[in-house]
Amino acid sequence: MTDGSADADLAAIVEKPQTQTVIEALRNEGRYDPSRRIEAHGDDHVAVPVSAPPTDTAVERVEHVELPPRSRDLADLLAAHGVDAATIEAAPSSWAVIGSIILVDFGDVSAPETLDADERTLVAETLLELHANADTVLARGGVSGRCRDPDVAVVAGIGDTETVHVEHGTKYAIDFESTMFSPGNKAERARMGEVVTPGERVFDMFAGIGYFTLPMARSGATVTAAEIDPDAYRLLVENLQLNGVSDAVRPVLGDCRDVATTADRVVMGYYDAHEYLDAALSALAPDGVVHLHEATPEPAFPARPRDRLTEAAGAAGRTVEILATRTVKSHSAGVVHGVVDARVH
Repeated sequence: MTDGSADADLAAIVEKPQTQTVIEALRNEGRYDPSRRIEAHGDDHVAVPVSAPPTDTAVERVEHVELPPRSRDLADLLAAHGVDAATIEAAPSSWAVIGSIILVDFGDVSAPETLDADERTLVAETLLELHANADTVLARGGVSGRCRDPDVAVVAGIGDTETVHVEHGTKYAIDFESTMFSPGNKAERARMGEVVTPGERVFDMFAGIGYFTLPMARSGATVTAAEIDPDAYRLLVENLQLNGVSDAVRPVLGDCRDVATTADRVVMGYYDAHEYLDAALSALAPDGVVHLHEATPEPAFPARPRDRLTEAAGAAGRTVEILATRTVKSHSAGVVHGVVDARVH
């Protein structure tokens, strides 16, 4: 490793799959340099700009690498490539980098003001320039069906829909071709790792690939994780091993209503979770906590999910103490993804 103090052209050399993990660790250490771009370094490595050699973050080596200044945004880089103003105006203003994949919503492709296929490819290739640790750009559509199957299309790059994404130390193996992953739920995933206590029994009724199960298990909870979709279940089991929490989690492939368990906390991370409240309350121990998610018209939140929970508890001879209500993100025009936290006596 190179010795020395702050240097304007230092870069940490890391393997591509470790890029997101290293960047997060370097930020926490105060050694990441956001003023310069991350760039590929050979076929399998990436050069991550640092202000000084890291002392707490494991990297392969540190070298002197001339990395260009980071462009302020996509529009600046498109303009530098000579792209016309109309195309820049129609380009997406936001996107998400998940592991080695860039997710972009290009809008309604049939609308006259949206980009055509060639323009979308140009924008996607420019996004790959901005994010050297990424290798594929996917156009994100909607989700459909009981298992919320995603609709994605490769726009640029190598076309790999599988990646490993790291959030607050939790590793998520994802396949965007078969399973969904919402960047907007990041804070809620982290929060669930904070609210549990070691040894607490948790029933995650709609576990997916482990969105909430993984941070809770990493915090010491014992989790029963139900998932009905075989593709998501396969990734759930893989993620348990990836995070070293297989001993703390009982994964179940099947309908959560058929799972026999008793829990101190029940997580209902599904937009129509209210339809499963009978099963949730049956599993919930006295004075346990339930987290009820719902896609609710904005004027009806939090009253609608709160009332649904109270009514279901009343039918079971139980009472509800509302602990908190929270908007996770916007779901669609006029609709919010919200959560009601409640203790059920």
